[in-house]
Amino acid sequence: MQKKSLHYVVFVTFCSVLLMTPAMVYAKTIMILGDSLSAGYGIQQGQGWVSLLQKRLDQQYPKAHKVVNASVSGETTSGALARLPKLLQTHKPDIVVIELGGNDGLRGQPPQMIQKNLAQLVLRSQQSKAHVLLFGMKIPPNYGTAYSQAFENNYRTVSQQYKIKLLPFFMQNVAGHSHLMQKDQIHPNAAAQKILLENAYPYIKGAL
Repeated sequence: MQKKSLHYVVFVTFCSVLLMTPAMVYAKTIMILGDSLSAGYGIQQGQGWVSLLQKRLDQQYPKAHKVVNASVSGETTSGALARLPKLLQTHKPDIVVIELGGNDGLRGQPPQMIQKNLAQLVLRSQQSKAHVLLFGMKIPPNYGTAYSQAFENNYRTVSQQYKIKLLPFFMQNVAGHSHLMQKDQIHPNAAAQKILLENAYPYIKGAL
C-alpha cells in the first residue's frame, strides 16, 4: 500500500506540473527604462504603449508577467544611469528595455558620450542578471548628416558589443506621419500607441 501511495503522489505531482502554463512557471518582471515616448507624455493614463503592453501580456499570459514603467519625460541617458541602481535593486527585473537617447540627441550631446552611457546602462542591467533589449532612435535631419549617422550608429555598436537585440527604430511607421503625432510633431499621440506596441512586442515576446 505504501508503494502504491507513493506512486500515486508522484503521478499527481507530475500531472500538476504538466497543467501549469509556461507563464506560470516563467513569470517575469519587465522594466521599461525610457523617456517621454514610453512615459505617455501628452496622452491619458492607460493609453500609452507600455500600458497596452501590460494588457496584452495579461491576455496572453493571465496573471503572469509584470510590467514596470520606469520611464520619465525628458529623461537622458545620464539621468537614467543615475536612477538605474535603485531601480534594479527595487524591481529586480528579468528583462530591461532601454528606450533612451532621443533627448540626448536633441540637445546635441556628443555621440561618444551617448554611446558610453548606453553601454553602461546595458552592462549594469546585465550584471543584475537581466535580459536587455535596446530600442534605437533617430533624430531630425537638420542636425546634419554626420551627427545623425553617428547618433544612430551608437545603438548598433552597443547592441553588437553586448550581444543584445536591437529594435533599429522604435518610432518606425509613426515618425513623419503628422496624423500620428501631437501638435509639437515630436511626441506620438494616442492613435500611435498601438503601432509602437506592434514595433516593440516581437522583441519583448522573444525575450520571454
